[in-house]
Amino acid sequence: MSATAGQAADGVRSLADRFGIEPGMVVMEMGYDDDVDSDLRDALTDRCGDLVDEDTDEVVDAVLVWYRDGDGDLFELLVDALGPLADNGVVWLLTPKAGRDGHVEPSEIAESAPTAGLQQTSTVNAGKDWSGARLVLRRGAKGKK
Repeated sequence: MSATAGQAADGVRSLADRFGIEPGMVVMEMGYDDDVDSDLRDALTDRCGDLVDEDTDEVVDAVLVWYRDGDGDLFELLVDALGPLADNGVVWLLTPKAGRDGHVEPSEIAESAPTAGLQQTSTVNAGKDWSGARLVLRRGAKGKK
């Protein structure tokens, strides 16, 4: 078995690597339910500690947004995710893969993210049932804190 650069031989570390999560980062989670990928959550908490919820008063380095079709307005959810996000932070929008219950059409993300002031930079395989879209602030989309 071989690991690519930046990944450990065990799948747990490589998940945190793919998400760019480092020790000491504050990561907020939104949209948690019993269908989330526990391996991904475990990998991230092993790397950075407990995830904070959306009621946090902390400035966060990353936001994990678990979103399924029918979870409400994606634009509003993304705007809510931006509130505590550091200026150089990242939003990871996690959606069920095609063919899974709650799958979100890519066009919905393509419409909602820019309207919220975000741009998609990449996607990752976030587990057996989930895909992750990396969203970052567009220049000038959020004022300085």
